[in-house]
Amino acid sequence: MAESYQTVPDYSQRTMESYYILVLIAGILVAFLLLVLIATDHNFFKGEIPSDVDQPAKLRLYHHIYTLIEILAKNLNHLGLVEEHTLIRLITDGLPACRDSQLFIRDLHFEGVPVRIYLPREPSASKRRGVIFIHGGCGIFGSFRTYERICRYIARKSDSVVVSVGYHLAPEHKYPTQTLECLTATVHFLKTAETYGVDAARIIVCGDSVGGTFTASVCQELGRRTDIPKIRAQVLIYPFLQALNFNLPSHQKNAAVAFLSRERTVHFILKYLNKDCSLKEPILAGSHVPESINLKYRKWINPDLIPDVFKLGYKPPLPTLFSPQLHEEVQELFEPWVSPLLAEDAVVCGLPDTCIVTCEHDVLRDEGLLYKKRLEDNNVRVTWHNVEKGFHSALGFFGYGIFSFPSSSTIMNHAVDFIKGY
Repeated sequence: MAESYQTVPDYSQRTMESYYILVLIAGILVAFLLLVLIATDHNFFKGEIPSDVDQPAKLRLYHHIYTLIEILAKNLNHLGLVEEHTLIRLITDGLPACRDSQLFIRDLHFEGVPVRIYLPREPSASKRRGVIFIHGGCGIFGSFRTYERICRYIARKSDSVVVSVGYHLAPEHKYPTQTLECLTATVHFLKTAETYGVDAARIIVCGDSVGGTFTASVCQELGRRTDIPKIRAQVLIYPFLQALNFNLPSHQKNAAVAFLSRERTVHFILKYLNKDCSLKEPILAGSHVPESINLKYRKWINPDLIPDVFKLGYKPPLPTLFSPQLHEEVQELFEPWVSPLLAEDAVVCGLPDTCIVTCEHDVLRDEGLLYKKRLEDNNVRVTWHNVEKGFHSALGFFGYGIFSFPSSSTIMNHAVDFIKGY
């Protein structure tokens, strides 16, 4: 199996000197522009950094840098120069990784869906397990490069063949393209596992953030199919699982925590679904949910189902006025492909063994807790880890040495240890 390489152009000394001068000038201009934007945008210092989070000083620095990029992207978008998400994609792509001598790495397409396969070079006496990795990024950001270090680590440490799914991003590719492409890639791999030296009965699907949403949706869709091998297990890392209630205890506790605030959560959901982002405030208040739906799903989405240890300081929200027009506008929020917590018991009871990793300083923490309870109530085997110093997006810093966080490795090792059990 051939390995893909990235080549570096051979610049002359004079060309390189000119290049660095231009980079320096551009850096000075960008720094000046950012300082101006800081002075004019009061939201810059809004993020909260809890004292007991992982390395708070480092997190504060990263949060400020990210917020600066957000401000710059927003202003460039207003000027009509570049789409807001385009600039953020460049940042979230991360730095290219060095060559890995332990793995064959190859870019392919599974029925039109881009995938990158990581295959251990060391020969195996038997068929290996397979891991389908579905990356996060709100369905708008993220790429092979963003998750390169993570997929390589999973392949090496668990001795697995890893398939990273490079689904096409919103808003250019409209919902539900992302879920459908993840489903297509997974089915293709299940059918062709032997081609890659994989035991089709030992395939695990893994994803973080919205990748966890797609993972949950894929496993729900395939749970009832009998024409293909069964998914052996799923790993959900701080997944987004419901869009009905944005006033759960973790939403209140971590409302302004870096990097995923309560407001950003709804903003990115609306952007992913190609909706008007001005609908954010009434959705945060719950005006999109009629009482009939609240009553129907209260048995699954309810602060009373959250253990008391996670509800310190929680205050029930004030009643809000229902908006039929808003409800009609955001019907997608009630579909299981967006809110897997709303799937019926007949679907949930067919799910494979599950590992859920939540983070204490994450607005989405309670969604993982609620899904854990739903799975257990339907006799699905669940392994759960709550990373007490962790925060949303911590996994994205994995593999960057001193620029990473201890919780990044904790999350990664919880996932790998679970995978190795299959």
